[in-house]
Amino acid sequence: MTTRPKLTYFDMPVSRGEECRLAFAIAGADFEDNRIPREAWAALKPTTPFGALPTLEVPGYPVIAQSCAILAYIGRRYGVHPTDLVEAARHEAVMAHVEDLRATVAWAGRNADEATKQRTREHLAATTLPAWAGSVEAQIGDGPFYAGERPMVVDVKLYMGMRSFRRGVMDHIPTTVFDAFPKLIRLYDAVEAWAPVKAWISR
Repeated sequence: MTTRPKLTYFDMPVSRGEECRLAFAIAGADFEDNRIPREAWAALKPTTPFGALPTLEVPGYPVIAQSCAILAYIGRRYGVHPTDLVEAARHEAVMAHVEDLRATVAWAGRNADEATKQRTREHLAATTLPAWAGSVEAQIGDGPFYAGERPMVVDVKLYMGMRSFRRGVMDHIPTTVFDAFPKLIRLYDAVEAWAPVKAWISR
């Protein structure tokens, strides 16, 4: 019987699933990368704890759901999350802050005509996104990562939370939206340049 954890997410290198894959990568840990096609989701959805992906199956235990919980598990098991309780809580607060941003951005584009979506996203770029980035910027130390010279799970969470903006995936939001926050940009670039991350992305 396999002892590898099994991560299930859509067959695409995006969002919450990809950040969990990157967490395994920075930890140097083996896992089963179970990628499902979109057409398989309807049947699978009712079997997941909260009707969402990713999920993580650890042999002998109930399924773990929610990306922040999965990241915290990977981090604790493989040494890429703080052992100090207060420091761990600080990291987990930042991960929740990324989820807050995702929820806000998803709402801004939902069921809107193009003109409304443009107006809403331009407003986000001028207000919400800089405020979000400023909150994180104030907590980052000398770097290059959130807590020093080695990436932790919080770093891959931040990296993936920013990546769609930096790569110009979000219409009406400039790729320079975070450029006024040098520590955050430094963190993003450091994650992308980290050898295990580069190797994973180039697969």
